[in-house]
Amino acid sequence: MLIIMRKHAEETSLDAIKEYLITRDFDIHQSTGANRTIIGVIGDTGTLNDQEIENMPGVSQVVRIRRDD
Repeated sequence: MLIIMRKHAEETSLDAIKEYLITRDFDIHQSTGANRTIIGVIGDTGTLNDQEIENMPGVSQVVRIRRDD
């Protein structure tokens, strides 16, 4: 799962999302570019609610990565 933050998301919003994920035992990988920050969520994301995350402050979009077995 990728969480794409809004262009000018507050640092507090980013911290809140990371805390939300870490307290639910997910590992994260943050990529910060010139215009966007993307959080890669590592783990079984089937338990996460996309809509709940998209409604969090600073979030632009949630993208699920399809797994091919």
